Formats: sequence, C-alpha cells, structure tokens
Amino acid sequence: MNQDFPFGQFLKSENQPLHNNPLNLDNHLNKTFEKELSAPIVNDEPEEFNEVELNAINQEVLKNLRDSITSQKFNTYFESNFNLISIKGNTVVFSVATNFIKTIVESQFLPVLSEALKSVLGNKEFKVEINISGSSSSPGVKEFIPPTIKTGTPRSATEAKFSLDLNPTKEDLISKAESKYIDHMEDQTFQGSQFDPNKRFANFVVGPSNQMAVATATAVAKEPGRSGKYPSLYIHSNSGLGKTHILHAVANEILDRTPNMRICLITARDFMKEMIDAIKDKNIESFQAKYSEKVDVLMIDDIHELSNKKGTQDEFFHIFNELYNRGKQLIFTSDKSPTEIEGIEERIKTRLQWGLVIDIQKPDLETRIAILKKKAYDLDLFLSDDILTLIATSIKSNIRELEGSLVRLSAFADVMKVEIDTEMVKDLLGLENFQESKKITLDDIAKATSGYFKIPLADLKSKARNKEIARARHIAMYLQRKVIHATQQDIGRFFGGRDHTSVIHGVNKITDQLKTDVNLSRDLIQIESLI
Repeated sequence: MNQDFPFGQFLKSENQPLHNNPLNLDNHLNKTFEKELSAPIVNDEPEEFNEVELNAINQEVLKNLRDSITSQKFNTYFESNFNLISIKGNTVVFSVATNFIKTIVESQFLPVLSEALKSVLGNKEFKVEINISGSSSSPGVKEFIPPTIKTGTPRSATEAKFSLDLNPTKEDLISKAESKYIDHMEDQTFQGSQFDPNKRFANFVVGPSNQMAVATATAVAKEPGRSGKYPSLYIHSNSGLGKTHILHAVANEILDRTPNMRICLITARDFMKEMIDAIKDKNIESFQAKYSEKVDVLMIDDIHELSNKKGTQDEFFHIFNELYNRGKQLIFTSDKSPTEIEGIEERIKTRLQWGLVIDIQKPDLETRIAILKKKAYDLDLFLSDDILTLIATSIKSNIRELEGSLVRLSAFADVMKVEIDTEMVKDLLGLENFQESKKITLDDIAKATSGYFKIPLADLKSKARNKEIARARHIAMYLQRKVIHATQQDIGRFFGGRDHTSVIHGVNKITDQLKTDVNLSRDLIQIESLI
C-alpha cells in the first residue's frame, strides 16, 4: 500500500472541519460521516485468536512455565489447572480450578508467567487476569461469568464485577497445607551472594554420616583460603542430605567472623546463565573480572550441572586457576564424586580433586530421629516417640523428605485444627499399608555384615582370629547390641559359644574406634542399610 496516500484528508481534526475537506463532499454526506465518527463503537469484532490458536499458545506458555519452576509446583498449580481463555490487546485472561490456586498464582507466579508470555507472544508487556473456572470438582466456588459486551465503550477489567464464595472448602484447606510441603520440598535454589541466615552449623544435626563434612566445613569457615587447611573443598552426596545447608552455614560463619570478605554462592546452572547473558551483552570481560578479581570465596552448588557445557567449562577452568593461584577459597558440591561426573573435561576433574573430597552418607536411625525431634521443635509440633520412630523407620534416604513429612503434618494440623495421631500419619504420609518392621534377628545382622565385607558367615562364627575376620565379627556384635539390644550371652552363643566377656571386649573396641575412625562410621551406616 502506498504510504503517501493522504489519509489525513478523510479525517476530521480540531483545526479542519470536515465540510472544508478538499474532496468537497456534500452537506448530507458530511453530516453522515460525522455521525458515524461520533457514534458508539459496537464491540462485535471477532476474537483475535480462535480456540485452536489459544490452545496452542496455552501449551507453549505451560511449556515455558515447566522449564522455569519446579516440577512439584508446576504439577500442583498449573498441570490440568491452568487454561488460557482469551487475549485481547495487551490483556491475557487465564482460568484456574480454585480460588486457592488463583491466590497462589497471583501472589507467587505473575513475574514468571509474564516472562513466559513475552517468550511466546513477543517482547511486550501483558496484563494478566486470573479467573475461577466453573469446575464441578471445586465445590463452594461459583462459576465466573464474564460481563456481557454491549454497545458503547468496552468495560475495563476494573469495572467487571463478579462474586465468589470466599469461604474455604475442605479441599482448599488441604491444598493450602500441601502447598507448605511443596515449598519445603522444592530444590533449594539461590542467587549469588544471597545466603539463608537460618542455615547455620548450630542448627545442623550432626551424626556419623556427615560429621567429617561438617568438621571440615567448619574449619574452612574459620580460616578460608590459603591460610587454612583446605583451600579447595568438594562435598558430594545424594540429594537432600544437607550439602546446601552446609554451604550457607559456611557463608554465614565467614561473614560473622570477617564481614568484609567477598563471598559468591551460586548454582552451576545460574553461573552458566550469567555467562551466557554476558556473552549476549558483549560483556564477558566484566563476568571474568567479577569471578577472577572480586571474589574471596567461591562456592558453586551442583557443579555436575556443567556437564557437556564446554564453553562454560572453559571459563570455569580459567576462573578456578586464577582463584586457586591467588589463595582464594573454593568449595563445590555435587551428587557425584569428581571422577564419576560424565561430560566434564579431565583437566577440570583433576582440579576438583586438588583439595579435600568428602562424601555424606545417608543418616542412621538415631540421626534421623534427632533430625525429626529438632524439626518438630522448630515447628512447635508435638509428636510421640512412637510416631517419630515410625517416620524415621520409613523415610531413610533423604533429610529434606524427612523434614518435609513434619512440615506436611504441621500444616495439616494447623489448617484442619486436628491432633496428629498414628493413623493420620500413616494416611497423610502414604504409609497406609505400612507394617511394623519385621523383627530383626542376630542372624540378619550377621548376614548383612558378612555380605558387606565379603566374608562367609561361617568364618564369622568360627574360632578364626585373623585381623579381617575378627574386625568384621566385632562390628556384627556391636550392631547386634545397638540395633536389637541383644544380650552379651545371646551374642556369645550365636558366635560359637563365646564367653560374654569376649562380646564386651569386641563391642568396646568398636565403640572406641568410632571416636576417631570416620571410615568405620561409614561402614556401620552401610551395613545398617542392608539389614
């Protein structure tokens, strides 16, 4: 279309009455044209997007949300609960299943939702409205009926009025309690130099499974960098065993002792995103200078996330070298040891092993109970010892899940105004079919010990006294006393009719060695998990 076409000649302006237009329209046509211009606009335009298009856009928005938030939150608040209704101008309307979900989305997810819309619809600011759908599965919530569009100026969103039953239903209360559990269970992410002041060594429960990691981290916090014993520290364990808590505890301790110390605590994923943004903005020199020159303590969580990211690995390699050579403190965590990470260059694996490499094992029963008691105290939640033992016996491998079970119980008791009993615990924590643990016998413990050390059970029960067999036998005796409280006489009879004084000697020997032998603690934890 010709851009020089004189559109202005057809339009009325403040300085040019229509009857003076150069087209010399007759008076009747002029009045008709003026009347049409001043008439109310009837909003009978078709929807900007049809149903198929809205559905496609909705799926793309959900895909973006899935990549931006934790899977637990996505499944709870968006999966099958969140639908795009309309897009008009810069207003985007979604519907959700319940008023509770509407409140959560509006209070927690509007920024990430806006970013998802920009990604799908273009870099433009959108106004988001959340409505309640008339789902029959949400009793107590009235269906939202959009205002009827009439002739005249369209009504704004603020003028649209509708009523909701704000009395929470039982389902809403249960959802509210569950959301607290989800918040607790989500991955603990953080940005550089933002530390959780509540995560400290003082409130970290120490047991045989983590005592070496805690002792080393404490030493680093007291003397970070070259002046200390461990200028590079690498801690690895399965998810949920306390690595992130230890990182924050180190950061808080260092800042308490040396407030001017410059600390950067960041996830490997955020480190990579920051580098990518720097490259896009053509500002990679500032990125390099920040980490190489302006950091005294660099802590990177989940370093295995750099797997197969060659460009990021190159930058990390040079930053590691610079900080290490300058005597700065380096701390890394992962779910694997350096040698087990695939997709990491050998030169980086080597450097990750320059310092001390420590693992954290699953907590034993006593430590799990201690963790539960501390968490119950923090939540002001009273639970009997039987309930605590039930939970500790059922949840063995993940501290976050262990604590999360109490968060769920506390939230449920709070919103539903009920007292927690054993049956409720079994139901809420998915233990409905939980049976009392099978009675552990002397034989069960001895078999677990012999299997762990690959020593025949017959040799443990024999009169053999070589060093390996005697040590395994003493460990089995120790565990028999600890786990099932067997008597010295019963243990002695089990091991070939030995005198009870032999059992006392064996148990005491292991007890004394535990005070200094970290490897022995790990052996005991591993054997217990096999019983």
